[in-house]
Amino acid sequence: MTVVTRFAPSPTGFLHIGSARTALFNWLYAKHTGGKFLLRIEDTDRQRSTQVAVDALLDGLKWLGLDWNGEAIFQFERAPRHAEIAHELVTRGEAFYCYTSQAELEEFRKANPNAKFRSPWRDGGTPPAGAKPVIRLKAPLDGETVVEDKVQGTVTVKNSEMDDLILLRSDGTPTYMLAVVVDDHDMGVTQIIRGDDHLTNTFRQLMIYKGMGWKAPDFAHIPLIHGNDGAKLSKRHGAIGVEVYRDMGYLPEAIRNYLLRLGWGHGDDETISTEQAIEWFDLDGVGKSPSRFDYAKLDNLNGHYIREADDARLVELVTERLGDVTDAGKALLLRGMNGLKQRAKTIVELAESAAFYVAKRPLELDDKAAEILDKGGRDILRELIPLLEASTNFTHSGQEVACRAYADKIGIKLGAVAQPLRAALSGKTVSTGVFEVMEVLGKEESLGRLKDVC
Repeated sequence: MTVVTRFAPSPTGFLHIGSARTALFNWLYAKHTGGKFLLRIEDTDRQRSTQVAVDALLDGLKWLGLDWNGEAIFQFERAPRHAEIAHELVTRGEAFYCYTSQAELEEFRKANPNAKFRSPWRDGGTPPAGAKPVIRLKAPLDGETVVEDKVQGTVTVKNSEMDDLILLRSDGTPTYMLAVVVDDHDMGVTQIIRGDDHLTNTFRQLMIYKGMGWKAPDFAHIPLIHGNDGAKLSKRHGAIGVEVYRDMGYLPEAIRNYLLRLGWGHGDDETISTEQAIEWFDLDGVGKSPSRFDYAKLDNLNGHYIREADDARLVELVTERLGDVTDAGKALLLRGMNGLKQRAKTIVELAESAAFYVAKRPLELDDKAAEILDKGGRDILRELIPLLEASTNFTHSGQEVACRAYADKIGIKLGAVAQPLRAALSGKTVSTGVFEVMEVLGKEESLGRLKDVC
């Protein structure tokens, strides 16, 4: 049997980070088993579903590298099929037309606040004139419904705790519960992996499967993500769209790795490549406790993937943030990228640290750099410039030897020479190694920048 998983977001916002993890787990399980990963857009809420949100969902999945099989399915377009199944359930005696008015329903709930609604129309009756019925599922009055969950284990609910669920509204539109079951069946879904906030829905959905005589898929309900303080995930914790993480400078492979470790584990492994994740992922590794979102861990992981990333790719990501960069500027960034990426935690940091390489001259000095030059730094540079001009070995090691010899000659530490050099070459007091910067810039540009401040 071919495994078929699905991701079924509602397009009422952006791709939330928790939803992205759900998509990732479904994608990995399909890849691991050689199955299919399908995408369904649950756009039945026409007031809240927007094309902008649909585009954001698709863009977020593509950026994360979570490709799906076939075309995305839009649930709203399948409303006639959902209605067909509702009526078939009536024919089978598993559902019924209910004429209970809203006022009657509110009166029942007021009088019976803790009771589950059992419709007086379960066994038929004479319909009121002109009334438009809903179709309700005829829930069993006794017994139990059992879910053998791949993460939660065996979960049992008494059928007396479930009400007569509405399948089709009086205007003919299907409810979420009906649409989900019909779509999952018609799409051939064999494994549903979703948040454990859907666990209570599963018991009701199983009754629809049973009523139609359909084989239900396997279920796996994964614990939700909490903030690092243990509270429900909110915007301050990281409950934002994945496009925000892209804007914040995170790499998709880092997000994938981090989301994977939020609720799933493989021994003590923290850094897990996508190839390893596909090979290792299984539902046995999913924990039962909520995981906690931690920006510090995400930053460290992102820094790892930046250091591992191809330099040319990083140059393209950096230039997107720096604006108009010439081909010569890109070549300069490429030469310096290996040194730049060693300390960066995000692409934003990387772009900020790289900006001086392609900045227009004369460079704008920050306050600390200007102070270093004002307090004797320019005097050192004026003496250094002739030595550097005469250098025939303008490399990292060559310039370090020359500057060290100069420092020894006048009785100061090498750092006292490196500080004004860095200030003049980068406009800052923090950069990659100053002799590496000189080698990347080259002799002409380095000397030009030094003369600009003198």
